[in-house]
Amino acid sequence: WDELHSIAPINPCICGNAKSIIDQQNQDRAMEFLQGVHDRFSAVRSQILLMDPFPSIQRIYNIVRQEEKQQEINFRPLPAEESAALQASKVQHRTQGKRPRPYCENCNKYGHTVATCYQIHGFPNRPPKKSESSSSTPAQQLSSAQYQKLLSLLAKEDTMGSSVNLAGPSNEEDDWSGCVATPQQNGVVERKHRHLLDVARALRFQAKLPLSFWGECVLTAAYLINKLPTPILKYKSPHQVLLGSPPSYSSLRVFGCLCFAKNMNIQHKFDERAKPGIFVGYPFNQKGYRIYDMHTRKIYVSRDVQFFETVFPYHDLQTPSFASDISINTQFLDYEVDDTPSNLSPASSIPPGISHHDNTIVTIPNPSVDNPSEIPAIPVEPPQQHSPTAINHPERRYPLRHRTPSVRLTDHVCDINNVTSQSAFPLKNYFSLSNLSTSHRALLVNIIENKEPTSYSQAIKSAEWREAMAKEIHALESNNTWVLSPLPNGKTAIGCKWVYKIKYHSDGTVERYKARLVAKGYNQVHGIDYHETFAPVAKLVTVRLLLSIAAIKNWSLHQLDVNNAFLQGDLNEEVYMKLPPGFSHKGQPCVCKLNKSIYGLKQASRQWFSKFSTTLIQKGFHQSISDYSLFTFKSNHTTIFVLVYVDDIIITGNNDDAISDIKKFLAQAFSIKDLGNLSYFLGIEVSRSKKGIFLCQRKYTLDILSDAGLTGCRPSEFPMEQHLRLRPNDGSPLPDPTVYRRLIGRLLYLTVTRPDIQYAVNTLSQFMQSPCTTHLDAATRVLRYLKGSVGKGLFLSASSSLQLIGYADSDWAGCPTTRRSTTGYFTMLGSNPISWKTKKQPTISRSSAEAEYRSLATLASELQWLKFLLSDLDIAHPLPITVHCDSQAAIHIAENPVFHERTKHIEIDCHFVREKIKSGLLRPSYLRSFDQLADIFTKPLGGDAYKRLLGKLGVLEISIPPPT
Repeated sequence: WDELHSIAPINPCICGNAKSIIDQQNQDRAMEFLQGVHDRFSAVRSQILLMDPFPSIQRIYNIVRQEEKQQEINFRPLPAEESAALQASKVQHRTQGKRPRPYCENCNKYGHTVATCYQIHGFPNRPPKKSESSSSTPAQQLSSAQYQKLLSLLAKEDTMGSSVNLAGPSNEEDDWSGCVATPQQNGVVERKHRHLLDVARALRFQAKLPLSFWGECVLTAAYLINKLPTPILKYKSPHQVLLGSPPSYSSLRVFGCLCFAKNMNIQHKFDERAKPGIFVGYPFNQKGYRIYDMHTRKIYVSRDVQFFETVFPYHDLQTPSFASDISINTQFLDYEVDDTPSNLSPASSIPPGISHHDNTIVTIPNPSVDNPSEIPAIPVEPPQQHSPTAINHPERRYPLRHRTPSVRLTDHVCDINNVTSQSAFPLKNYFSLSNLSTSHRALLVNIIENKEPTSYSQAIKSAEWREAMAKEIHALESNNTWVLSPLPNGKTAIGCKWVYKIKYHSDGTVERYKARLVAKGYNQVHGIDYHETFAPVAKLVTVRLLLSIAAIKNWSLHQLDVNNAFLQGDLNEEVYMKLPPGFSHKGQPCVCKLNKSIYGLKQASRQWFSKFSTTLIQKGFHQSISDYSLFTFKSNHTTIFVLVYVDDIIITGNNDDAISDIKKFLAQAFSIKDLGNLSYFLGIEVSRSKKGIFLCQRKYTLDILSDAGLTGCRPSEFPMEQHLRLRPNDGSPLPDPTVYRRLIGRLLYLTVTRPDIQYAVNTLSQFMQSPCTTHLDAATRVLRYLKGSVGKGLFLSASSSLQLIGYADSDWAGCPTTRRSTTGYFTMLGSNPISWKTKKQPTISRSSAEAEYRSLATLASELQWLKFLLSDLDIAHPLPITVHCDSQAAIHIAENPVFHERTKHIEIDCHFVREKIKSGLLRPSYLRSFDQLADIFTKPLGGDAYKRLLGKLGVLEISIPPPT
């Protein structure tokens, strides 16, 4: 080739065509070289042809030469001693028995076969004998020019061979292969092997198939995995990525179930039209199913198959024809097993053409159930043409143990202790009602057990809810809420829906089933269907403060409910609504033209509150400036307080007779339901004793756990992992973020009585826009914590003082994304918790003292408002409010205008802390960080610190089950 290149050189150029021609020539020469190598290099030749990019001729030569040297090492002849030993062993084997000598049909000689004939496969590389090497001469002499060319090639090879990289050039990727017994070197494959085997084992265990079917289980597992979406492929299945279209799941069947395939070989008219078998998978490149015939023990493919996906022939197979013998030792059983043969009855699920298939009804007595007949029968499919045999039990060494439930359980109204659970962490271990009074226990049992329908289709099945809907329609028509009329042109009718609620008396009995018709006000248009919408509701801080004062002063608490409250308000706009679900009008299509406001309208709450507040003010009540939903009545030594949250009303005061008069007055002005003593308000359970009031959201917590499917999860000791810092892009985005948003929204309302989860929920709520898997895992951790503390709530002590106390704390640059600090404060009325907050500061603080100072300013605003509210509640507070802070620098800044260089950039609104200190409202006090109660609202704490602060916050657990 070099001589040919010297005779016909390629002229250089600047266009690049010459280089392409040279590359093509080199590739042709490489192909010519590969075609001329021996067949024993076929494997290496295939590897070279598959290389990308295609190697140069020099590298191809090096690879082939390396393979040649490797083969010489592998086929090196044995030493003389080993050959002699091998010959001796062959002679010994010959003495054991004469065998026919091998014969070659190619060369017609004995001693070898065609597979090892040298004339076909070539002679091995053996060293020549001394006599041959001394006397032999080369068959062909080389010319001087050929010698010179050979020497030049050898010199070139030596210069390259001293530094050649046997694995290829350094700029190419190395081709590694794993060592023996080292699966960790191929983690991707091993992980997929585990995935396949996990699915295959699940299929086999569910179908109770013998181990001999492991191959069918693995093939079916691979078939199912290829059709399932995976996050690695952006929630697409491998089938969709490969073929471009989503897979069809209509052909999937339960693995290992009983099936009947059409008999394609019918011999006579009375022959069976279908053959029973077991479904064991899906064929490759065929539309059908793989069926295992239990008679012939063969697998065939059939398209016409009828499946019985609830019957598994191998579940209770007792004969050795299809499974090994099973011996059952019953010495460990706590109940007696009936040894009598079971009764047989024809199976209704088997086609009538197959008469020899029966269902065996097995009934197992259970000592925990009084009536064994209530236990559901278990149908089991026996093998064909075999009768059930009785099991011979070995003689028992000990008498059977009969277990009976504890006598203490009969004293409980709630039978939660009798409910069996398969979970390793049943809910009864963390939640009990045994510590509550009988009346309150009955209330909580009814609240927990009674399920309210969530749609019209569910409610229409119950007579109570049908009657409730009829009463609601009658009340609306009696109140002249609407008139039926055709829908005018250019107008749009909004929809409506039913909302269902069960109202309870204070003793736990059902007061009524309330069906409320709600308009879909989100379809209203501003300026056409409504104008002003604002209406105040009671702040939950006001609720806690009012209940705390009532507990300290031993005031009675009463609860009222307004029937059809929103119907009391007048409607100024022209609004049309569709007919309620389940009701129709004979004649032409009509809609409801609303004369009065109705639930769901944007302006309905405003109209109702305006009428209610006007009525109370005319009676002599004063509306609080601090909370517009609080009304006070003072006359001589009588003080009455009315707190309104939409249509739920709390009344308390120091004169029960005056409270009764107020109830009568409201009953005359509106349709009022007197629910008795306060027990269940806005989803908050209120328990009262001589020691104080306990607020808990027990049912609400159970509903959250039930909806999330975590009632059986392992509980956690604290809601968030210590030192956890979440970022917006941690993990992969959730495919459905609404699940996360709904969960966090429900947890936010749970913080009304659970300050222990305030920081965790506030942190998780910062990622509502685009939540990721890491954020959902952190939210699940909060649910696990709630699982172990279902009955925790706030305790408002009756022996507390009426002195306000505040705690302020802050971290410094705790947010990993914005480097903003987090403010946390906690206020108490004596020893009763009143308000708390976790909030990220609006600006970045340049020092920890600045961050602490900003948290003091936030707390000062809260305490100023609480003092105004106490004044409206007729509570005097002459002493300064003690504010605890663990930063001496922040206290110095608040008390003195010092550190000008460090504080001149702080906003003016933060410096009003100095004004409140000078006016005598606040008195800052230093305490150690170890005793700072607000520390739990600024960062995730560990288990010890978390538990230590939790008891000081007033969070208690009264639903701890008794020790077992």
